[in-house]
Order: sequence, then structure tokens, then C-alpha cells
Amino acid sequence: RGISSDQRPKRPLTAYLRFLMDNRPAFREKNPGMSNPELVKKLAGAWKELPASQKQVYEEAKKTDWKRYGEQMAAYKAKLTPAQAAALKEERRKQRAKRRSIRAKRELNLLGKPKRARTGFNIFLSENYQESEGMSPVAKMKKLFDTWQKLSPSQKQPYLQLAQDDKVRYENEMKLWEAKMIELGREDLVRSSQRRLKKEPAEAANKAETPKAPSGGNKAKLKKSEE
Repeated sequence: RGISSDQRPKRPLTAYLRFLMDNRPAFREKNPGMSNPELVKKLAGAWKELPASQKQVYEEAKKTDWKRYGEQMAAYKAKLTPAQAAALKEERRKQRAKRRSIRAKRELNLLGKPKRARTGFNIFLSENYQESEGMSPVAKMKKLFDTWQKLSPSQKQPYLQLAQDDKVRYENEMKLWEAKMIELGREDLVRSSQRRLKKEPAEAANKAETPKAPSGGNKAKLKKSEE
């Protein structure tokens, strides 16, 4: 039978997370109207003020769990065939890549990266999506795509023009955003073409500022003049 990563032993909780789970119900009961973020903030404050002797109880529990986790992991890996081990390794690689992608998108949203330009079909889709009520999302997409395909060039033209305008908007906003990212030292978020444009003027300026060494002929003329 195949072995899924769901069967892999779960990593132990940290001392703080163990404290959080143990005390959350009591804190919730005392503060019924408090939102989850506020409740977590209150619990974090309680953990910070917890005496070292009480924190040590959670630390010792964590150490015990880590020891048990190590034993469980050894037994788990011993059951894997080479093919299963390779499959699980690939599965974990994809999971890590997915998490990195999610973090990257979240960071770009926080930094205010402009939204990509929409295509003519995207605009047509957004304007007509609600008309297909009572159908599944997949069925709606298929129906609207078929309708788009059957439109004449003149019927598509307004949407294509809006898409062209949106492309201009996107390029203008991206130039401003990328200039801001360069000022913040985040050139890693800038498109390669923009990094190249920034680099070329700097290289040209460096070449212009570098004085040329006098040639041997000029030295000879200078010496003759002095004599």
C-alpha cells in the first residue's frame, strides 16, 4: 500500500503553542465577546508574564514529545520502501514550494504590487458571469467561453480595447511600483528588463568617470616639450 505524508508522525508543539491550547478555552470563557486575534494577543501577553518555573513545565513536556517523535519517525522511515521514500520526498518538496508561493503572493499584496492587466475575455467574463445563475462555476465558464468564441470581431472589439487600456494602466503602475522597490532595495521583485535598464546607465556613468591612462606616445611628446 502507498504511504501518504498524512501518516507521517506530527511534529510536537512548541511550549508556547501548548500553553495556548491548554488555556484558550478558559480565556474564551472569561472573554466571550473578544475576537480571535484579540484573544491570541491576550494569551501571548499571559505567556510573556508567566513565571519561569511554570514555563519550564511546558518546556519539559516539549522535550518529552520530541523524544517520542524521534522514535516514531525512525519507525515510520523503516517501513518505507525506496520508492515510497522518493515519493514522499517529492510530495514534501511540492508542499514547500506551495508554501513559498503563498508567502510570496502575500508579501507582494502587502507591498501593493499592481494587479495584472486583464484580457478581453476576462473583462467579458466579469461582465456576464452573473447572468448564468443556477449553474456550476465550471459550467458557467464553459458556456461563456463558447459564447466568446462565437462573437464576431466587431463584438469583441470593445472588450479588446478595454484590455489594451488596462495593459497601459498596468505598465504605468508597474514602472512606479518597481522604481519604489528599487529605492527600498528590493530589486529581487523587479522584472529582469527593468533591472537591466537600471544597470546599463550606471555602467555607462562608471565608464565615463574612469580616466583614460595616457598612451606612450603622449608621454614622449610631453617629455620632449619639457626639454
